[in-house]
Amino acid sequence: MTDATAEEVEPEKKSGKKGLIVGLVLALVGAGGGYFATVSGLFPLGTKPAGDHALTSADHGTAAPDALPDVAYVDLQPIMVSLLGEGEQRHLRFHAQLEVPEQYLADVEKIRPRIVDVLNGYLRAIEIGDLNDPLALTRLRGHMQRRINIVAGEGRVKDVLVMEFVLN
Repeated sequence: MTDATAEEVEPEKKSGKKGLIVGLVLALVGAGGGYFATVSGLFPLGTKPAGDHALTSADHGTAAPDALPDVAYVDLQPIMVSLLGEGEQRHLRFHAQLEVPEQYLADVEKIRPRIVDVLNGYLRAIEIGDLNDPLALTRLRGHMQRRINIVAGEGRVKDVLVMEFVLN
C-alpha cells in the first residue's frame, strides 16, 4: 500500500501568469479609458475655474480668456519696527500692497498715511513669540485687514498683499 501512495504523483500547479497579464491589461485599458473620458469632458471634475467651459465644435479650439477683475494696487511704504522678546531686541521689516477695487483707488490713496499709521501701531504691539506659529502671517494679515477696513471703510480694500516680512 505504501508503494501505491508513493507512485501517485500530484498534478503540476499552474503559475498563474496568464491571470496576472489579463489583469494588468484590463487595468491599463481602464486607466486609459478613464483618462480619455475625463479629458474629453464626459466626467466634469468640478475644479475648473468659473467661466472655463468645455469647447464646442463651433469654438474650433479658441476660447477667449476671462477678463481680469478691475482692481488696482496701492503700495505702502516699508515699515521697520523694533520688537522686544526673550530679552533681546529684534527688528521687523514689513512691506505690503493693498488690493482695491478700481473705483476706490483715489479714496485709498488719499488715506494712505492713516493706513500706514494703523499698521505701524499694530506691528509694534506684536511679540516675537507670536511669530513662531507657522500660521502667524495668515493671522496677522487678517488682523491688518480688519484694521484697514475700519480706517478705509468696509469694501474699499479687498486684500493685504505682503511683499516683505523679514525678522532680524
